Amino acid sequence: MAEELHNHEVTICLEGGAVLGPFKATWSRDRPSDIRELSIEYEKFLLGGPQERFRYHLHDTSHKVAHAITVRFERITAIYDQVALN
Repeated sequence: MAEELHNHEVTICLEGGAVLGPFKATWSRDRPSDIRELSIEYEKFLLGGPQERFRYHLHDTSHKVAHAITVRFERITAIYDQVALN
């Protein structure tokens, strides 16, 4: 069975109106990525869990670049994930 990939464009909104991104990424259930982990861990934080990680490597496969970001969840106001549907 072919691996199901999803094309995402993620923007991180910060306090004061600043934004990081958008970051383009591709991942699937079998092929995790830090940008997906960022979304999952941020949601856990919003539900009352502690932030356990601060640094993420966001790989943009379409431009063949990687972004390293260090974020504090208390300063994030939203994570916007736009998915290109097939």
